[in-house]
Amino acid sequence: MTSKSIRLSTAEALVKWMTAQRAELLDGTEVPLFAGVFAIFGHGNVLGLGTALHEVRDTLPTWRGQTEEGMALAAVAYARAMDRRQVMAATSSVGPGALNMVTAAGVAHANRLPILLLPGDTFTGRGPDPVLQQVEHYGDPTITANDAFRPVSRYFDRITKPEQLLSSLPQVARVLTDPVDAGPVVLALPQDVQVEEFDFPRGMFEVRVHRVPRTRPDEQQLGHAARLLRTSERPLLILGGGVRYSGANLEVISFAETHGIPIVDTVAGRTLIDHDHPLYAGPLGIIGSSSANVMARDTDVVLAVGTRLQDFMTSSWTAFAPDVRILAVNAAGFDAVKHSALSIVGDARAAVTELHAQLNGWAAAAAWTQAARSGRAEWDLHVDSLRDGAAADGSLTYAQVLGAVNDASTPDDYLVGASGGFPGEIHGGWRSAASARTTTSGSTMDLEYGFSCMGYEIAGAWGAAMARAATHAGGIVTTLLGDGSYLMLNSELYSAAFSGHPFVAIVCDNGGFAVIHRLQTNQGATGFNNLLADCSGPGADGGGLRVDFAMHARSLGCLVEDVPSGGSLEDFRAAYDRARAAVATGKGPVVVICRTHPSTWTDSGAWWEVGVPVSLSGRAAFEAGKVQQLRWVSDSGS
Repeated sequence: MTSKSIRLSTAEALVKWMTAQRAELLDGTEVPLFAGVFAIFGHGNVLGLGTALHEVRDTLPTWRGQTEEGMALAAVAYARAMDRRQVMAATSSVGPGALNMVTAAGVAHANRLPILLLPGDTFTGRGPDPVLQQVEHYGDPTITANDAFRPVSRYFDRITKPEQLLSSLPQVARVLTDPVDAGPVVLALPQDVQVEEFDFPRGMFEVRVHRVPRTRPDEQQLGHAARLLRTSERPLLILGGGVRYSGANLEVISFAETHGIPIVDTVAGRTLIDHDHPLYAGPLGIIGSSSANVMARDTDVVLAVGTRLQDFMTSSWTAFAPDVRILAVNAAGFDAVKHSALSIVGDARAAVTELHAQLNGWAAAAAWTQAARSGRAEWDLHVDSLRDGAAADGSLTYAQVLGAVNDASTPDDYLVGASGGFPGEIHGGWRSAASARTTTSGSTMDLEYGFSCMGYEIAGAWGAAMARAATHAGGIVTTLLGDGSYLMLNSELYSAAFSGHPFVAIVCDNGGFAVIHRLQTNQGATGFNNLLADCSGPGADGGGLRVDFAMHARSLGCLVEDVPSGGSLEDFRAAYDRARAAVATGKGPVVVICRTHPSTWTDSGAWWEVGVPVSLSGRAAFEAGKVQQLRWVSDSGS
């Protein structure tokens, strides 16, 4: 008679459970829920969890990172590239290794992206107390460094007995696959508990397929929304990240086509609609386009699908007229009710499909519909002028670099960005072509602007390259970043080279944290501690000490294309073409280095609230913006 239980250590049981979990992609393809584990081993996880992972290395691959933050960020990017349908885990040792992953947890939490973090923890038995790398709280010995994860976790548990896995692991799977709660899960694993054994029921390890539910909206909510839309003369549809994760872009765009509703998009919803679509009015917000912002100013009803309307999209809530009405379609009620919106809680595809049925025969006025195309055409001409012209001193600009990348890209390529000046260039200036939908939504961009984490660009490109390889998506992954972000977190270039996941990294050296220098000086402050020339130390004198990025990238195992100082746009195009060709044959990563102007940027003209001292010249614009913002808040009841 077969035993109904199996004796395993906590670590063995966790890993065995992970290998039994399956997930369903958007096209119905079944894959492992956990695609692999990123690991840096130390005294808190090398023997317990490390031994267990070694036993399943053929079915659950382990990839070694160089920094705990970097490998966890790669896991976050993997989840985005897989439209939240497949997950990576990351494990670290006790103390500093664990704390290094807190930033990545923040990125995942802000962007609602699933990741399983498995930090080692101190001994529950407290025999060697205090253990190496332990932090001690005088009044509470149960607190460890891992408690720092609590504010940035969707689900947190510390496993102090093996049998606790029986109740905790179902919650782990639920959060990782739930469209409402999706985000970082943290299981803190004390190292003595990792090797403690228990008789686990065999049923715990049976294969289970997790399918993301499509919650249907309430009929009464739909009815209210349909009646409001029918009264609208100038409706506007906002494409958010929820459309991507629902795989609803075709249905949402078809809905807009039937009813003649212009479309704008958020950073998380970018590339879901073809740039040349006649209804596309451009990207919304501070780092978006003037064309989309004009439509937002003039609309009377906003249909926001799958977005939480973050301040960069709403221009700190000055983008809309005070009397605008907002319809929010969101799987999460938490997001759907924000800003006094009329909420439709449910899956994006299900909600829009059912709303369409209630709007039979209704369409927006033809003149309003046409305004989307004409406004975006004007913005395109503006972007063209920026791409065609160098900076005043003849040096390359971010707009030129992005334009060259855009021109060389195919619909199957994938773009990564996160911080500094590039999000404004990418969101405002990228022109996407419709990608063929296979196992994923067809989205071809990861613009991490929920947390805007410096250093995400390289680690994220590694994770995205892994995901694209896993789905046989084809195309080239390209990441764009500045010298500041490169210096903050570059070690995963070596990880990608070592593991064989090539991509192109374009590093634009503009002499420091140039976009924050711009924010600083545009408000009337003196440039200070952002550009290298404005920093303390002998390296600032005359632009003295500078990093040799080409030599550094080569030392990490990368191929390098170094556009010389004073190089032309054609020089950059040729370098990028060579980099693409190398990656296409499996070589790389390839780092393309160029020098760009530190103060030439694409600007949508929208306002963003930052605290401006009364002594600075930017205070007047700040106060004017606050008046407009407060008028919207007062009239909307938000």
